Amino acid sequence: MRPQRAELLEEVRPARRVLLVDDHPSFRRCAGALLTAEGFEVVAEAEDGATAVALAGELALDLVLLDIQLPDIDGFEVAARLLEREPGLPIVLVSSRDRTAYGSRIEASGARGFVAKADLSGAALERLLD
Repeated sequence: MRPQRAELLEEVRPARRVLLVDDHPSFRRCAGALLTAEGFEVVAEAEDGATAVALAGELALDLVLLDIQLPDIDGFEVAARLLEREPGLPIVLVSSRDRTAYGSRIEASGARGFVAKADLSGAALERLLD
């Protein structure tokens, strides 16, 4: 049976290159494995905001998956710094807290959106990126 055109396009699309930013190594490990299994390429990881800003300046990225609660700079400030340098960079905020804990800050951040850590999946990210 011959694949449908949409299936062919999906097969040839290169993996989205991701910078994974979170201060918990166990979350980075799990999220990295999940995203890799779902067709993403985790090209770098950062455990704090300063490292994320530095790495993003060195890498060609398709997505920054960014925890809001970081030990040095919060994710909102990291997003602002990244978008100042590269407007349009796709950033998705994540947190173990519910979206309502952040009020309108998510929309004001310039990020593509928010995914609760418990709901993280490749499909959830793709919905925000398309």
